[in-house]
Amino acid sequence: MTEKTEKTENPHAQSVLRLADAMFRYALWPGVATVVIGAIVSVIWVGVPGLLGAIVGGIVAFASSLATLWMMRKTSAMEPMAVMAVALGGYIFKVLVLLGVMMLLRGVHALHPKALALTMLAVILVWAAAEFTAFKKTKIPTIIPSAD
Repeated sequence: MTEKTEKTENPHAQSVLRLADAMFRYALWPGVATVVIGAIVSVIWVGVPGLLGAIVGGIVAFASSLATLWMMRKTSAMEPMAVMAVALGGYIFKVLVLLGVMMLLRGVHALHPKALALTMLAVILVWAAAEFTAFKKTKIPTIIPSAD
């Protein structure tokens, strides 16, 4: 049985994939708008270094947020408890990667650190709020009975 066939026959996988699609749809444009607003505010605030910092912060935040959706897609066919374990491990890994990226970017003088950090934080918060909204509005069963 192929992975695609397995995912379409597994009701849990269907729910996770539908939720991942909804989260992407709900979060994409608010995330883009937040980066644009962050870039505009930062260029007015501190000039070109602010613009570059805001763009890099937005890219890092987008990469982090998209990694969550990628993990959801890759683990959708797994047992629900395994998905939760991967999600927790993935969250810890993402926090460590974000810390590492921020430490590496700390010495780049072309980027304004506060513009980078504030834009990144704003995008992550807006993306998380959009994902929460998608979760609330997406019609997925909370309890999926076993086919056994």
